[in-house]
Amino acid sequence: MSRVESTIYAMRDLSAAREAYDNKDSKLSKAVHSLKIAASPEKHSKASEYLKSIVYGGLDGIITTFAVVSGAAGGGFGIEVVLVLGFSNMFADALSMGIGDALSAKAQNAATLKEREREDWEFENYEKGEKDEMISLYQEKGMSEEDAKTVVNTMAKYRNIFVDTMMVEELGMMVPDEDENPWFDGFVTFCSFVFFGLFPLLAFVCTIGSNLNNNELFGISIGLTGLMLFILGALKSTFTTQSWWFSGFEILAFGGVTATVSYLIGWFVEAVVFNGGAQEDA
Repeated sequence: MSRVESTIYAMRDLSAAREAYDNKDSKLSKAVHSLKIAASPEKHSKASEYLKSIVYGGLDGIITTFAVVSGAAGGGFGIEVVLVLGFSNMFADALSMGIGDALSAKAQNAATLKEREREDWEFENYEKGEKDEMISLYQEKGMSEEDAKTVVNTMAKYRNIFVDTMMVEELGMMVPDEDENPWFDGFVTFCSFVFFGLFPLLAFVCTIGSNLNNNELFGISIGLTGLMLFILGALKSTFTTQSWWFSGFEILAFGGVTATVSYLIGWFVEAVVFNGGAQEDA
């Protein structure tokens, strides 16, 4: 998020604005837009800033781990094998995803800041050329030449705003915040992956020493996983246009398909490869 966007978001109650839109309440929308809230980014919920990393990391964690559990269950493996495969795969994938998320974000931020330096240098050395580019861009969007010149000339008085806006309009790049930390983003993804990835394994971990058979444990795992998939899907709806229940069922269905495929593959390998090989040896 750019500095410009951070300031704009800090001036309005976004939750109320979204509520007004969802309910198509024009009066509430007017009230929200007329209310000025002092800019104070530090007071904003950090959880909301990292919600996407939490949700998508959690979805990957729970679906990936449950796919491993389903494959092992379909193959008829014992609890020990399920736990070994589940935990080793979960932590390896979580680490890989967290580091990958951090490195990709770091590389993207570096590329964006490098392009911003170039745009800033061009503005300093040839302001008229940069302004002409912006005027042309706004004209292509349907703005008249006169209005485009008015907007661009006014914005050019504020160099940082102009350059940040040009990054978006010309290059489609959002300038990252100065305090943005890709490694913390990766850490959030890692933690979310591990936390939600544990749920498919809880049935096997918490019932060690019980008299439940593998099919019963797998059934409990299905229930826990299904519940968490629905919750994560509902959370995902907070930054999409889908309703919470539709998003929840969509993710639940996607996880179900993934688990079914994994289970069938495990069953096929166990029935055809292992049992088939044993029969040939006999």
